[in-house]
Amino acid sequence: MSKATIRLVKELNDLDKLVIDFVRILDRNKVKYVLVSGYVSILFGRSRSSEDIDIIVKKLPKRRFAVLWDDLLKYFECLVPDNFESAYDKYLMKQTSIRFSRKEQPIPNIEFMFPKAEDLDNWVLKNGKQVRLNRYALNISPIELQIAYKLFLGSGKDIEDARHLYQLFIENLNQKLLSEFLLKLDKKGLFNRYLA
Repeated sequence: MSKATIRLVKELNDLDKLVIDFVRILDRNKVKYVLVSGYVSILFGRSRSSEDIDIIVKKLPKRRFAVLWDDLLKYFECLVPDNFESAYDKYLMKQTSIRFSRKEQPIPNIEFMFPKAEDLDNWVLKNGKQVRLNRYALNISPIELQIAYKLFLGSGKDIEDARHLYQLFIENLNQKLLSEFLLKLDKKGLFNRYLA
């Protein structure tokens, strides 16, 4: 692992293949994105299932989103909602996610969202980390934020995701940054209880 890129070689699972196919379209359309939440732990070997992959996409003007929408629909279908106008005006612009899946395969799916007004969504888009997965490039949430955010979510599954990432990356974490996120999300106590 370098400061700029994490290199990972592994046999691709179905979630990896879905992500790679989806982000290729984002890359082709020069759309900035970052993968967040449970998939990040699964990417790095946590053995658990997931029905969705969360992705934050830089807010796009309606015209640019229309081009992306048409390109995505060549390969995927939008489960919620099923038309462009609603997707943009009633969902994304109201800070609600939309969901894409492979055609006629509703699970697993991609939960696609613009950044919410919170600082963290915009920060993660600016500070995402690149993973070289075999020959593919993916942008993920920095591990320090991922650990703190999973503790913030607080379910047993989320705490195990945080523990997995912490143990895997302990030698390479920016401890100062991790502490800042734990303080910001008020999860220092939970960290000390389960991870330290």
